[in-house]
Amino acid sequence: MIAGAGEPVAGSHDPPPAGVWNVANALTIVRIALVPVFVWLFFVDGTGWRLAAFVVFAAASITDKIDGDLARSRGLVTDFGKIADPIADKALTGAALVSLSIMGELWWWVTALIMVREIGITVLRFIVIRRGVIPASKGGKLKTMLQVIAIGLYILPGPLDFARWVTMGAALIVTVVTGVDYLVQAWRLWRAPGAAEPSETS
Repeated sequence: MIAGAGEPVAGSHDPPPAGVWNVANALTIVRIALVPVFVWLFFVDGTGWRLAAFVVFAAASITDKIDGDLARSRGLVTDFGKIADPIADKALTGAALVSLSIMGELWWWVTALIMVREIGITVLRFIVIRRGVIPASKGGKLKTMLQVIAIGLYILPGPLDFARWVTMGAALIVTVVTGVDYLVQAWRLWRAPGAAEPSETS
């Protein structure tokens, strides 16, 4: 039987490209929308409000894991998601870090170091994108996890200073080490450009 114009051709099983309006991108937008909600709750005085801010921060952080898994498992990766997802991540962690420093609960140099690394590596990815993509490393994923846990501990009220310092210290070490690793990768791409598969940023 000869395949007609409307029938699939044998061997062509490539799924159609995902549309911008999908559940993964919707979760990314929700995460961005939760940033001002978190900031407002954080600066309202009272333990209950502080706990509410923690819940919002935790929920927003969890959506990052969920939308990434959905995008990869259901073929929902889009150009919008590749751009919006890292922006949402940086906005959430950045807002939390700056808020903590404004309240005098986290040293400004810690916030500055993390933000310079995050923004710098994001800009660096765009600079070298024509020569190749810097793939996310396991260290980058560990860095993100440690930052989220450390920030969450700082947001939570209570005598958790030792746990906060240890976790944030570990997050800072991994943040710096992975930042240097990405710089080395960028330099190699710049000197010897080659193709690289796109990957989520971290």
